[in-house]
Amino acid sequence: MVDIASEVDAVRRMVGGRATLTGQDRTVLLQRAFPEPVAEVWAACTDPDRLRAWFLPVTGDLRVGGKYQLEGNAGGEIRRCEPPHLLTLSWVFGESTTELELRLSEDSAGGTVLDLEHAVAVDEHWAEFGPGAVGVGWDLAVLGLGRHLRGEPITDPVAWQSSPEAREFVTRAGMSWGNAHALSGASALDAAAAAARTTAAYAP
Repeated sequence: MVDIASEVDAVRRMVGGRATLTGQDRTVLLQRAFPEPVAEVWAACTDPDRLRAWFLPVTGDLRVGGKYQLEGNAGGEIRRCEPPHLLTLSWVFGESTTELELRLSEDSAGGTVLDLEHAVAVDEHWAEFGPGAVGVGWDLAVLGLGRHLRGEPITDPVAWQSSPEAREFVTRAGMSWGNAHALSGASALDAAAAAARTTAAYAP
């Protein structure tokens, strides 16, 4: 059994913004600490065989300037790679192109602090779902990473997605993103409504 409340609470969620050439993007940031050293977390996040075990199969020219493709999901270009601390990717999903950055740093106990930041456009999708549409998906990925690192993988992801545990996880994570949205300056009513729509989309 997964302690869902502890898993959700282990992640710090922040919503920010930054100026781009095309306007103002919003940033969705997840931060989580792992007891494993930086090199181990980096390998889990960048080695194709390990990515397949907890996330998705990846193919392509896996070097700076090369293209990658996640099976059934996003693709894009590898823009920066500074092992074992920094990976920046373009994230192309459908008609949308955004930017994803993974940063790893060592904590005082020799473990790893992971920062996963996804910059997204302020558009109709954001207006409807807020940060949770992106954030909850990355929450699920970070959950899978943590279990992989502990040697406790989700052995049947399809079955798990329809389980009561998954529903509780998505609901709690969605509410947490609603709180982060409100703290970023959104009205509490709008943030709560967007979080509810996100939760309904992930766990109908």
